[in-house]
Amino acid sequence: MNAMNFIINSTMKLPSTLLNLRNALFLGSRHRFNPPCCEDKLFYKSKASLLNFSKNSQFHAYPSRFVGFQRVINNAQKFNCLPSSLFARPRAVPMPYGFSVQAVIASKVRDLSTSVETGRNDKNFERIHVQNGINVKTLVERIDTDKNLVGRENPLTEDGNNVKNIGEGLGKGKNGVSIDRFPVGTVAANDPGDKQPLNYDQVFIRDFVPSALAFLLKGEGGILKNFLLHTLQLQSWEKTVDCYSPGQGLMPASFKVRTVPIDDNKFEEVLDPDFGESAIGRVAPVDSGLWWIILLRAYGRITGDYSLQERVDVQTGMKLILNLCLADGFDMFPSLLVTDGSCMIDRRMGIHGHPLEIQALFYAALRSSREILSVNEGSKNLVRAINNRLNALSFHIREYYWVDMKKINEIYRYKTEEYSMDATNKFNIYPEQIPSWLMDWVPEEGGYLIGNLQPAHMDFRFFTLGNLWSIVSSLGTSKQNEAILNLIENKWDDIVGHMPLKICYPAVENEEWRIITGSDPKNTPWSYHNGGSWPTLLWQMGRLELAQKAIALAEKRLSRDHWPEYYDTRSGKFIGKQSRLYQTWTIAGFLTSKMMVENREMASLLFWEEDYELLEICVCALSKSGRVKCSRGAAKSQILV
Repeated sequence: MNAMNFIINSTMKLPSTLLNLRNALFLGSRHRFNPPCCEDKLFYKSKASLLNFSKNSQFHAYPSRFVGFQRVINNAQKFNCLPSSLFARPRAVPMPYGFSVQAVIASKVRDLSTSVETGRNDKNFERIHVQNGINVKTLVERIDTDKNLVGRENPLTEDGNNVKNIGEGLGKGKNGVSIDRFPVGTVAANDPGDKQPLNYDQVFIRDFVPSALAFLLKGEGGILKNFLLHTLQLQSWEKTVDCYSPGQGLMPASFKVRTVPIDDNKFEEVLDPDFGESAIGRVAPVDSGLWWIILLRAYGRITGDYSLQERVDVQTGMKLILNLCLADGFDMFPSLLVTDGSCMIDRRMGIHGHPLEIQALFYAALRSSREILSVNEGSKNLVRAINNRLNALSFHIREYYWVDMKKINEIYRYKTEEYSMDATNKFNIYPEQIPSWLMDWVPEEGGYLIGNLQPAHMDFRFFTLGNLWSIVSSLGTSKQNEAILNLIENKWDDIVGHMPLKICYPAVENEEWRIITGSDPKNTPWSYHNGGSWPTLLWQMGRLELAQKAIALAEKRLSRDHWPEYYDTRSGKFIGKQSRLYQTWTIAGFLTSKMMVENREMASLLFWEEDYELLEICVCALSKSGRVKCSRGAAKSQILV
């Protein structure tokens, strides 16, 4: 059964809330959703193709129907993988929303060396041949014949809160995007009153995440499968020296379907990706590849279909993302160095460096890869690099990003200009950086992870997405995660107010606003990224009673306000001054939140628990001089119960 047939046949099974969303997302797209017949044109030509992966990992692409890079992969050709049972073991673990599940823990890698040589000697990864088109199955054929397209059905009870008009406004628009009648995603927004949609008419990888989870939780996994495979085709496979071309392995921020002429009176549809070259600020997206890996894991865990993860093209695409993120550079920290505007906060907001949001998503993507990466002789160096980075990153964030009353008082008494391996103030933080608002804001029983850390700089703003994903991925310790939720509960009026949730707190104002944002008229204080309230963040709350309270609050206004992108003012009382209406991820985030609360067992599959095996991995390079100290003991000490 193909994805389109499933959507059509499952119409009567859907509760009214998800049915309205499904109709809004897909029934308005440009094609009738009839199953493609055998005469339909395929996405890819089946003539013989050869993808040569040279030893320096330079990839050669061939023209395709995508405005990107064609990759025809022999479905019969697989990695030489050992059975997954040899590398995984079940373990009962506590999860958010008060439920325990059997989690799959990745292998304990033996005989780990201290070197990190990602991608070397990986012959399966470096060279993939497809000869004469034999046994090649195109993307359309794979989708159409895949018997594991749809996951387990987990019907939800009908909405008891009379939210039957959810998506009523969206039903007037055309939020679904398809190519050759196959759904591949949802546009960011479809505001009927918007005369200049800019790039809101495109499919964003990050924006599609809550929509993907809504479909997964309802058993419509085929839609996410289409999305993952099509976005994989857009990934940059060429290593270039042109500063205006995407780096090898980069996933696009967004894409749109374009119709192009091929000959007389004939047209075809292509996917046109945007790697940031058209975006405001021209910044390449760092988080797209991380979200892609996270969604790949979610697909397998919810549907039970792990064949997608095992495909050679999917494994290759994941390796490219990891190699891009794990590449050696000048940075001394295990956190990922990025520019301003490279994530959900996609405008200048002073988050360049090592923003918490990216570190939390990076950690979640590494943990996802640790679960689903095919473990064999060719990938052992990459597995080693993942384990080492996970260990170092968790210690770094837990130790240096965490602040509570005790830590703030410690910073307040810091000595500066310390030169030694044993310095307490390792990043030369001057106590004068502590903002006046912070002293009385942090409660006695709460704390949080700061927004950024660099030499002589700590960004003490509370960034909601980074803190919530530190809980979701168990980047923080169990005690730290609990303290973050305590802070949200204690500071409910500041972080939630009239509409959940503040993207960051507090807003930067006055001269600080002019310097940090460059006088950005959209990021004025308490608006948009500068302290605005974003309903899409709602689905990531990890404490049941807080989630229920926030959902009830949002439910009162979202439909009535026509599903805005964000809200303004200190308390989130007004619809954002430049907020698009009928924002897809606002609706999808609300639906996903309700389904997670109502189906906590399924929701638990999307979260991570503490992985104690990581703490057994020594991340340091042992030195006879003793200058490099082992952090294993220090990392263990951060497990606070």
